[in-house]
Amino acid sequence: MFKSWFRRSATPPAPTADDARWRRCEAELPFLGHLRPEERRQLREMAARFLAEKEFSGGRDFVVGDAVRLSIALQACLLVLHLGLERYDGWVGIVVYPGDFVIPRQAVDEAGVVHEFDDAVLGEAWPGGPVLLSWFDDRRDAAGVNVVLHEFAHKLDMQNGEADGLPPLPKSMLRKEWRAAFEPAYADFCRRVDAGEDTELDPYAAEAPSEFFAVASEAFFQTPRLLRHEYPAVYEQLRRFYGQDPAIRS
Repeated sequence: MFKSWFRRSATPPAPTADDARWRRCEAELPFLGHLRPEERRQLREMAARFLAEKEFSGGRDFVVGDAVRLSIALQACLLVLHLGLERYDGWVGIVVYPGDFVIPRQAVDEAGVVHEFDDAVLGEAWPGGPVLLSWFDDRRDAAGVNVVLHEFAHKLDMQNGEADGLPPLPKSMLRKEWRAAFEPAYADFCRRVDAGEDTELDPYAAEAPSEFFAVASEAFFQTPRLLRHEYPAVYEQLRRFYGQDPAIRS
C-alpha cells in the first residue's frame, strides 16, 4: 500500500554492536538513566533481537545507518522491557525519513465529496503495518517530540484494535483503574488546552485519548517528574504498565 509513495531502500543486515557502540548510542539517550545495570543488559539483548526481526527502510533515499537503527531499537524496546518483545509481533517494517514527511490523505465531507490532501507529519504507526518515523540529526529540530517513543506507544495501543488510549494491560492491572486515572486527566488537559494555557506537556495530547496516552508515555520516560506532578494517577498507571519508575533517577 505504502510502496506507491516512498522509495524503499535495501535493508542492510542488523548491526553487530560492541560495548563501545552501545555506550555511544546510550549516551545520546539520557532518559535511559534510571535503568539498573541488569536492565540495561536486558535492553541491549532485546534491542539486538528487535533488529534481527524488523526490516528498516529509508524514505526519500535516506540511508538508515547502524547508529540510527541502534537508537530506534533501544527506544522501542525500552517501552516493552518488562512487557516482552512479543508486544511487537505481527508486523516487521520501519520506515525512516530524513525529517518530517507527507502522507496523502482522503476525507469525505458532509456532502459526500472526497477531498484529497497532503498531511505533513513526524511519524505514524499503522495497525498491522509499519511504523513511519522522521529522523533528525539535531534532536532540537523535532520540537521536543520523541517520535520513536510516541509511535511505538501507539503500536502498543493498537494491540487490541484501533488506538484508543487503552492498550492490553498486564494481568495485575485493572481496566477500571486505568480509566479512573486517564479519563479525568484527559478531560482536564483538554480543558486547559482549550482555555489557551501554555501547557508543559505537548498540547497535541488533547487531540484524542490515544494521543494523550502516547504523549504521556513520552513524558513518562523523558520528563517523568513533570508527568508525576501534573497527573500523578496517570504516572502511577504507567509505572505499573511499563514496570519502570523513571522519576527515581537523579
